[in-house]
Amino acid sequence: MSLKLEKIANYAGPKGPVVLVVMDGVGIGKYEEGDYVRSANKPNLDHLLATCPHTVLKAHGTAVGMPSDDDMGNSEIGHNAIGCGRVYDQGASLVAKAVASGDLYQGETWKKMIANVQAHGSTLHFIGLFSDGNVHSHIDHLKGMLAQAKKEGVKRARIHPLLDGRDVPPTSALDYVLPFEEFLAELNSDGSVDYAIASGGGRMKVTMDRYEADWNMVALGWKTHVRGEGNLYPSAQAAIEALRAATPGVLDQDLPPFVVGRDGKPVGPIVDHDSVILFNFRGDRAIELTHAFEQADFKPFDRGPRPDVLFAGMMQYDGDANIPALYLVTPPRITRTIGEYLADAGLHQLAISETQKFGHVTYFFNGNRAEKFNEALEDYVEVPSDRVPFEERPWMKSAEITDRLIEAIESGKYDFIRVNYPNGDMVGHTGIFPAVKIAVESVDLALGRLIPAIQKAGGILVISADHGNSDDMYEHAKDGTVKMDKKTGLPKARTAHSLNPVPAIIYDPANLAKAKLTDKTGLGISSLAATCLNLLGYQTPEGYDPSLVSVGD
Repeated sequence: MSLKLEKIANYAGPKGPVVLVVMDGVGIGKYEEGDYVRSANKPNLDHLLATCPHTVLKAHGTAVGMPSDDDMGNSEIGHNAIGCGRVYDQGASLVAKAVASGDLYQGETWKKMIANVQAHGSTLHFIGLFSDGNVHSHIDHLKGMLAQAKKEGVKRARIHPLLDGRDVPPTSALDYVLPFEEFLAELNSDGSVDYAIASGGGRMKVTMDRYEADWNMVALGWKTHVRGEGNLYPSAQAAIEALRAATPGVLDQDLPPFVVGRDGKPVGPIVDHDSVILFNFRGDRAIELTHAFEQADFKPFDRGPRPDVLFAGMMQYDGDANIPALYLVTPPRITRTIGEYLADAGLHQLAISETQKFGHVTYFFNGNRAEKFNEALEDYVEVPSDRVPFEERPWMKSAEITDRLIEAIESGKYDFIRVNYPNGDMVGHTGIFPAVKIAVESVDLALGRLIPAIQKAGGILVISADHGNSDDMYEHAKDGTVKMDKKTGLPKARTAHSLNPVPAIIYDPANLAKAKLTDKTGLGISSLAATCLNLLGYQTPEGYDPSLVSVGD
């Protein structure tokens, strides 16, 4: 298909830029209780909803390429869908199909990993997020690979689980660890294999950093998983119980690292000739550990002696940089993104966010592409995130992002700008209710500053989200009642993304586009790409999901 954009005959586009604002984690709640978007003081967002064309969009499940509508959306696949204007099968779907069909085990990488441990009598290791959240990984994929490894004669396997509590209930670790230990016991029952949990820790404490925000997390993970250094516990269950007792109220995602030991020694350090599989399929929190295993000239931290191992990722996390070198499932090749179309048309673009979501408005928005399409036409601005718990500064960098954004709008340089405000998502994951309310209000303050800037520049705002989170902060029973914490008497916090839709608002103060909302229903966030193109004065490209508006009539 052609990359050439066709102009809309009777509409030339706005004088100023079209600015796409992604309010990360700000959805439309199903329940009043626990909806901290609804309860927040947000006069600017409320005014926009009362006065501007707006609709709701799906941001989860099949609408963003997940296996079923029981699967939540997330920022990675959300920005993929927004940026490319259509829906691709995502990592969760691709890996689930590869495991279920057995295609994964017929691939060259799997065969190499197995052959390596068989040739050396060494250990097969699995590192990854340990839940069924289906955002970064799925525990069923891990179980499938372990069962297959036993079938293929792998005698020894070690698992290094990263406890979730973020995409699943915040203190649910034992709900996964105990059944998994039973699963391992069944595999071990005939005495032919020795499969065991070797180390672990909370996902926000060890290993799963992203965008190089805190390499200390990865260094701690390396020390724990690879070198087997740290406090020894007889089992993962014993470790979790002891760590919770030491810090009452701690969430799974924040649990310190642990090492499982026998006879005073770690059961599963990673040594020469082992095979290591990072079973996360999502790339943003997998790339740094991949670098630590793969790079010969590695500077972020002292690894000590690097073991000579065969390393593979569940998927390729960066196709342009070929990271990792070996991977089990081929990711989707996403082409013809809105960024590529606009670069080909000669339009100037800006992408801006703070570190926590910078990769989303660049790499993921561009279809998992690290490089720009045209260096002369595209600018990327990363505002460094604070290295403090999000609940302690729930405003995050919203003010600084807005400062830079207003400068860009006033410069007259850019035709299309995309920005992500991470607050509703990153603070929503903490489960600290007052902080979540402030996070949403901080984004609203930013909108209040953008409105006059857009009005003065003659531009158009498109305001939406990649998924929900802050809109659903309480755990609810099936009948809709709020689940209460027996210890505190307060509602149980829900820290995962929601399954709720998200808003889509068109703010065109001069009514230049004369935009009329479509009467199509059931659209998803993938329709935002065509919407932005239409508002810029271009027709919807072939194969794109429908625009939310018709313009120029």
